Amino acid sequence: MTRFLAPMLAALALALVPAAPALAGEKEEARAADAARVLGEIMRIPETAVPEKLFSEAHAIAVIPDVVKAGLVIGGRGGKGLISVRSPDGTWSNPSFIKLGGGSIGFQAGVQSADVILVFRSERGVQNIVNGKFTLGADASVAAGPVGRSAQASTDEQLKAEIYSYSRARGLFAGVALDGTVLRMDHTANQRVYGRNTTPRQIFEGRTAAPPASVVDFRDRLEENTVPQD
Repeated sequence: MTRFLAPMLAALALALVPAAPALAGEKEEARAADAARVLGEIMRIPETAVPEKLFSEAHAIAVIPDVVKAGLVIGGRGGKGLISVRSPDGTWSNPSFIKLGGGSIGFQAGVQSADVILVFRSERGVQNIVNGKFTLGADASVAAGPVGRSAQASTDEQLKAEIYSYSRARGLFAGVALDGTVLRMDHTANQRVYGRNTTPRQIFEGRTAAPPASVVDFRDRLEENTVPQD
């Protein structure tokens, strides 16, 4: 009996090997779909969205859905999302997966999770993330961003930070403090979606396999909300 059982178990093990990456890929696709949904919902209402000018002139946009606020003895923050950079021709790149954690997030009292958007105004911040972990407020200046059309006229003179941060919780979308929060590339997720040994730089430069539709949808939402600059 044992002589017949061993080959059967070996065959079953081999059959299950491809299933793990597939399931992992599905998890990343779901994350991308959530990020695209969050971006679409927030930008749908101009009066309470990221100002059009700030969005359209951004060097990169990151969206991290459901950032969790942990408490008890040791506090902490954590979330996973996507980031796309603006290509030289003005279009948006395929997104890289990122992680956010640690530090202090200025959530409203009693809020346990929120969607976070980061607007990068220069290339330096993104390059720091590509090269390793990146701490908001330490490696680049970060500030709570202005919201809606009422902020549009003041963006040229008053926006001095390299990165502007926002959160949405309980239906309210507003600038949020993120000093000390760490951002890093999620290399495991990137390789599950784009292939082994894929780097964020390759993703941003379009030198990878085509991503799934849910990942492309995030990039398309960025395109839809970007007004061409003269």
